[in-house]
Amino acid sequence: MIRYAFSIVAAAVLMAPITANAQQVEISANGPVIELSVFESVTAEPDLVTIGAGVTSQAKTAVEAMRMNARQMQIVVDRIKALGVPDKDIQTTGINLNAQYDYDRENQRQVFRGYQVSNRVSVKLRDVQATGAVLDALVVAGATDLSGPSFSIEDDTEAKNIARERAIEAAQIRANAYAKLFDYGGIKVLSISETLRNAGPSTRSAGFASIAEDAAPSAPVQPGQVSTGVSLSIKYEMVRSSE
Repeated sequence: MIRYAFSIVAAAVLMAPITANAQQVEISANGPVIELSVFESVTAEPDLVTIGAGVTSQAKTAVEAMRMNARQMQIVVDRIKALGVPDKDIQTTGINLNAQYDYDRENQRQVFRGYQVSNRVSVKLRDVQATGAVLDALVVAGATDLSGPSFSIEDDTEAKNIARERAIEAAQIRANAYAKLFDYGGIKVLSISETLRNAGPSTRSAGFASIAEDAAPSAPVQPGQVSTGVSLSIKYEMVRSSE
């Protein structure tokens, strides 16, 4: 069960009567206009974690380096699948082949050393609590560098709906307060625009750049919480009670 927490930020500007054009739709106002910008954020426990795993190989020739890297990477991918991760949640993010050189200071020239190949995949895990054990398993399988984990909410539709409702409620309260201050009986919505903010991921370094074979198992991972939100810009016309 995902638990939500909320925060609201609002700003208001009082303006003279206006006529506005948005997408060729004319909006007319007879009374003063209030423009509110309201941001509502929702924080929740993440239910999805993304990590990166890669293998770097070196050899004298490009062909040898590619073949060596392919064998090593296949072992890592097989290990990921053995942990129950489906194919759709494993994606190759980059394969790089580069020539490597050493600098000969005595002769002041570059000396060709061989080729280096790196291959990386992005992996989505739906069991957040298993992240540490998965990282450990990838190191054992031969992964030479890891990145992440990056925490997020897989489907934040419900959270955004809650944020939207609360943002509108907050805007209505603020707009009615302005109307009352200026002796108007109520408000009328003129326009609404929305900007969505995705469930942010919260990224924590796994603490690995190059992994030694004797690395400590089951790296401690704290998922914490992630946030998602809705930013609204709403224009209200202040109206008399009879309108």
